[in-house]
Amino acid sequence: MAAKDELGRAGEERAARHLTGLGYTVLDRNWRCAQGELDIVAECGIHLAVVEVKTRRSASFGHPFEAIDERKRRRLWQLAYAWVAAHPDLARARAVRLEAIGIIGADPSYGQLEHLVDLS
Repeated sequence: MAAKDELGRAGEERAARHLTGLGYTVLDRNWRCAQGELDIVAECGIHLAVVEVKTRRSASFGHPFEAIDERKRRRLWQLAYAWVAAHPDLARARAVRLEAIGIIGADPSYGQLEHLVDLS
C-alpha cells in the first residue's frame, strides 16, 4: 500500500473513532458504487451524516477542507443519495447532511482534527 493510502486509511480510522466518541453510529465505511466512494456514513440522531475525510501531513499545500470545493460537494450529494437508495432500511427517512473531517499531522492518530457539520 502506498504511503498516501496508509495516511488516508489512518485518518479515516481516527475520524471514525472521533465520530463514535461524539455518539454517532458508523453505518458504512469506504462504500463504493459506480459514481465513486464515500468515506464514512453515520447516523446521529435524526440525521444521516455523509462524512468526507481529508488527511494531510502538513498544511504546506493548503488546508484539507480546501479540497472540498463546490464540485466535490455536488459529487458527495450524488453519492449520498445513491447510498440512501441502496440502503433504504438504514436510511429510514432521515435528514441527510454532509460533514467533513480534516486531519493535519505526520501521524493522523495525534494530528490536529477539525470537524465541520453540515456543509450545505
